[in-house]
Amino acid sequence: MSAAVSLPAETVPARELASAASARRNRKLKVWSIRAALVVAWLASWEIAATYWIDPFFYSKPSQVWLKLVDWFTVGTSQGSIWTNIAATMEEAVIGFLIGAAAGIVLGVLLGRSPLLSDICAPFIKAVNAVPRIVLASLFVIWFGLGMQSKIATAFILVFFAVFFNAFQGAREVDRNLINNARVLGASRFQVLMTIVLPSATSWILASLHSAFGFALIGAVVGEVVGSETGLGLLIARSQGNFDTPGIYAGMIVITVLALLAEAILTALEKRLLKWRPTAAHEQGAQI
Repeated sequence: MSAAVSLPAETVPARELASAASARRNRKLKVWSIRAALVVAWLASWEIAATYWIDPFFYSKPSQVWLKLVDWFTVGTSQGSIWTNIAATMEEAVIGFLIGAAAGIVLGVLLGRSPLLSDICAPFIKAVNAVPRIVLASLFVIWFGLGMQSKIATAFILVFFAVFFNAFQGAREVDRNLINNARVLGASRFQVLMTIVLPSATSWILASLHSAFGFALIGAVVGEVVGSETGLGLLIARSQGNFDTPGIYAGMIVITVLALLAEAILTALEKRLLKWRPTAAHEQGAQI
C-alpha cells in the first residue's frame, strides 16, 4: 500500500500568490499588447489616409512627423537645441506646479476648515476662476515680460485652482466623529489639522496633482505661444506661422511624453505616500 503524500499547509498560500502574480502579469501583457495594436492601427490608418485621400500639407502624416522629430533631436530647431527648449518649458512648468500646488493645498485646507473664511472668499475665488486663462496669459506677458516669470504665473494659476478645489473638498469631507473624539482627548486645532484633516484629504490632493502637472505644462506652453524667447510653445507657434504641420505635431508629441513621464513619477509618489491605506482601495485607485 502506498501512503498518501500531503503537502505542507504553507505551500497552498504560496501557490495561490504565485497564481495571482501570474494572472496579473498576463493581464498587464494583454493590456499593453492591445494598446500597442491600437496605436499601430491609428498611425497606419493616418499614413494611408494622408497618402491617398487627405492633403498631407494640412494634416501631415506620421512619417513626416517622425522625420521632424529626428531632425530636432539630431540637428536642432530654428530656436536652438531641442533640449534647451525642453528644459525651459519644464522649468517653467515645474516651478509653477510646485508653487501652485503648495498654495492650493494650504488655502484649500484652511478655507475647507473655516466656514467663515470660505463664505468671505468664495465669490472672489469663483470670479478669478471664471476668467479665461488665455486672457490671463496675455496680461502676464504684459506685466512680467517675455521671460520665465510670465509662464510660471500662467502655470501657477492653472495648477492652483485644480489643487485648491480638491483640497477644499477633501478638508470638508473629514469624518466629524474623528475630529470630535480627538478634541475630547485634548488635541489642539493644529494637531487635529496635521494628524486627521491632512491625512484624510491626502487622497483628494494627490488625485488633483495628476491633472495639475498637465495643467502646469499647458500653462507654460500657452504662455510661450502668447509671447516667449524659447520653449516648446514657441516652437509650435513658429511652426504654425510657417504652416509646418509636422512641427506642430512634433511639439505636441514631445509635450505628451513629458506629461506621461511626470504622471509616472506622481503615480510612484502616490503609491509611496498611500501605503497606509487598505490594499484593495489603493489598487483600485491605481487602476483608474
